[in-house]
Amino acid sequence: MGDLRIPKHQIFFAFQLLVSFQINKVICYQYKVGDLDAWGIPTAANPRVYTYWSQNHNFKLGDSLLFLYPPSQDSVIQVTEQSFKACNTKEPVLYMGDGNSLFNITSTGKFYFTSGNSQHCLKGQKLEISVLSGDGSALSPSNSQSSSMPDSAAAPSYPTVFGSIPASNITSPSSSTILRSSSSLIFASFIGSIIFALII
Repeated sequence: MGDLRIPKHQIFFAFQLLVSFQINKVICYQYKVGDLDAWGIPTAANPRVYTYWSQNHNFKLGDSLLFLYPPSQDSVIQVTEQSFKACNTKEPVLYMGDGNSLFNITSTGKFYFTSGNSQHCLKGQKLEISVLSGDGSALSPSNSQSSSMPDSAAAPSYPTVFGSIPASNITSPSSSTILRSSSSLIFASFIGSIIFALII
């Protein structure tokens, strides 16, 4: 009867493959709101920049939104759907005003943001996002403007280019992701090496 043992190096590589699949499941992203346009009053040439921007991204648990703006001129607030539609800035759910505001996504559903200045909100400086549910399906935005949206092919696309971020130790939108993935990969390789050494 033949030898049915599996070579030790195949066990090690199978283990590393399994670990790499698990690491890929936990990657999270940090999105700079508006990409090149950052957080500000939309221009006449691009009045619906935030509507288009949110439609071109798939947000999920663990992701975060980075709002960049001059703190002496603006702020960002999280609001209810009713306040979002009415540009009511009087009772925010969350207020951020440091110019380098990070919002961590910790639950699924819809989130609504506007400028802390109601006049900026009336000029289109507001953002609605839908966060993927546990089964991976997206909740569709119900913005009142969505019925008049052009087809996605006609909507402008915005490259994801990230410049320098003021007063922060974050160097790029995915740096925290890279750090988490790298440390997880190093840890997994270390564990794999120990298991491999024990098997030999």
